[in-house]
Amino acid sequence: MNRRPFPPWHLQGAPPRDDGSNVLLFFHSLTGEPDPSTWWPGLVGPGKLLDTDRWCLVTPDLVPDPVGAAPLTTRTMARVAGSVLDRLGIGAVRMAVGGSVGGMVALEWAAIYPHRTRDVVVFAAPAVHPAQAMGWNHIQREAIRAAGPERGFALARMTAMLTYRTPDELEGRFGQERRDDGLPQVASWLEHHGRKLVARYPMERYLHLLDAMDGHHVGGGRGGVGAALGAFQGRLLGVGIQGDLLYPPETVRSWCRKAGPGAAYHEIESVHGHDAFLLEEGAVAELLGDVLASRPRVLRVG
Repeated sequence: MNRRPFPPWHLQGAPPRDDGSNVLLFFHSLTGEPDPSTWWPGLVGPGKLLDTDRWCLVTPDLVPDPVGAAPLTTRTMARVAGSVLDRLGIGAVRMAVGGSVGGMVALEWAAIYPHRTRDVVVFAAPAVHPAQAMGWNHIQREAIRAAGPERGFALARMTAMLTYRTPDELEGRFGQERRDDGLPQVASWLEHHGRKLVARYPMERYLHLLDAMDGHHVGGGRGGVGAALGAFQGRLLGVGIQGDLLYPPETVRSWCRKAGPGAAYHEIESVHGHDAFLLEEGAVAELLGDVLASRPRVLRVG
């Protein structure tokens, strides 16, 4: 990688307690910064749900610098997070949270450190990366290879954006509307997101994370998904999203069933699809608030 866009970790809020009871661990998404206030600005800050006067928020950068010769994996990234907490002198955490690829890392966290966390919340993430999602990632890589690092990276982002949203949302927002120059408004929206990512995010980092996603299998070498997640000693919550094209609700519900009695399932209703875990702040806040208050409002799975 040519440069590290973020520090090794982001630490904000109150000092961590010795027992970790006020420590919240966050895992960023594919293009997210290691700072939850940039994903959920309405949730993080003084007096908000994730009150920085009360909670200590730790967010590791999951991509080490340099990456090294060995492939980056979600398992490696979970160990990176463990090393960050060790360096900070933090043994246990109250809650660990991640969505999409961050959710995959959260599952690995639960499997690697079964005694270290009271609650793990996983938004819109599979236990094993599905073939269709791997196919979308292949198209993104091929776009970069065929069109070059700038235009190709923009095309990869445009492809990904279509998997993050639903047909109903795009139809309602854009329909057949066009700009004055004739370009469909949906195409203008895609081009905007392509340019924006190229300007702010290293392509090499993006490709490393795609590879990590495609290799994700929390049960690999552990006797299967059930054995890997069933060893977790805290409470594991899987959150599916209606209309998610990448990881449909049943993908999340299935690993919740395999994880055993310590796992539960919840579903978010949204027109946005996969990106709802970022866009539906109200639903996310209600769910995380219940977890932190130990209020059961989720569906048990069996």
